[in-house]
Amino acid sequence: MNIKKNLNSARRSLFRGLTKNIGLSKTEEGPGFVANVEIKRVLICRPNHRLGNLLLITPLLQDVIETFPHAKIDLFVKGGLGPILFKNYNNIGTIIQLPKKPFEDISKYLQGWIFLKKNQYDLVINVIHSSSSGRLSAQVANAKYKFFGDIDPNVQSKYEDHDHNAKFPVYGLRNYLAKRGFEKREKRIGPINIKLSSAEKLEGKRILDNLVSSQKKTICIFTFATDAKCYSVSWWGEFYERLKKEYAEYNILEVLPVENVSQIGFKATSYYSKEIREIASVIASTEIFIGADSGMMHLASSSLTPTVGLFKITSTNAYEPYDNNSLAINTNTSVMEDWIRAINKILNRNKKSEDV
Repeated sequence: MNIKKNLNSARRSLFRGLTKNIGLSKTEEGPGFVANVEIKRVLICRPNHRLGNLLLITPLLQDVIETFPHAKIDLFVKGGLGPILFKNYNNIGTIIQLPKKPFEDISKYLQGWIFLKKNQYDLVINVIHSSSSGRLSAQVANAKYKFFGDIDPNVQSKYEDHDHNAKFPVYGLRNYLAKRGFEKREKRIGPINIKLSSAEKLEGKRILDNLVSSQKKTICIFTFATDAKCYSVSWWGEFYERLKKEYAEYNILEVLPVENVSQIGFKATSYYSKEIREIASVIASTEIFIGADSGMMHLASSSLTPTVGLFKITSTNAYEPYDNNSLAINTNTSVMEDWIRAINKILNRNKKSEDV
């Protein structure tokens, strides 16, 4: 185990050294796009395996598709979630999947990098500027035009929401394209969206109705998170009791993590599944999702359900759920009364929307 950790640490250090200057000298170089150039093949590089980080590229995907509606888009990612998360994005071509742990399948890992050299793209996009493997993959890929994800201070200062990890790649790419002859897009950035089908939503509603009363609306909670982002048993116990008291007319459903643990001791009706799209479809049938910053929080947001993200460690500016009446709560600078008011505001908005 220690050997693997040491190898991965060495790999990351090597990549950082190799990639720290990649793309910097090319930011303003090279011929510009011609307005009528047809972009047929695009590569988006986000070699990461985490659920939340992959979902956060969906606004970029939407923007690329709207800009180049006839282009095929390949993805360079890690792990096995790519085909599941992007299943309903019709413009997706090939999803190049590096193994989540490179040294457990070095052959497949090398094959992924070799695949990049075998293809020719019109445009390559590195999603996260600080990703060493992302910058290196953009450099390795064959393409005339490459956006390495670098942040332009002028663009950063222009948009209040620029620091969000789902949004700054979009602002950056729009700026890159505008400098090369394309019309500058100012359209509102799209939501994080897993694109559930109508059939998936119906199945999610069926599952939910088998778990809780279909005569009541449902509040969905997720009490787990990784490492320091996870709130304690006592914290969740107090909050859960308040939710039960405040929202007696609602069902409360706890979505369980893959670890099958509960910070409230399984006191609420619970739902467990390892099927990502099914989980999203169940959450989509609920009135609101409440949970700590996590991949599940981003999954809830991607189902287009109003999402309340609870933050105590990570940056709300970078990871907060947005759109669909969603919001982030910094629990370090607020109290439970503030959280209840925020939840009430969302639920009241939902009622008004139904009345319209």
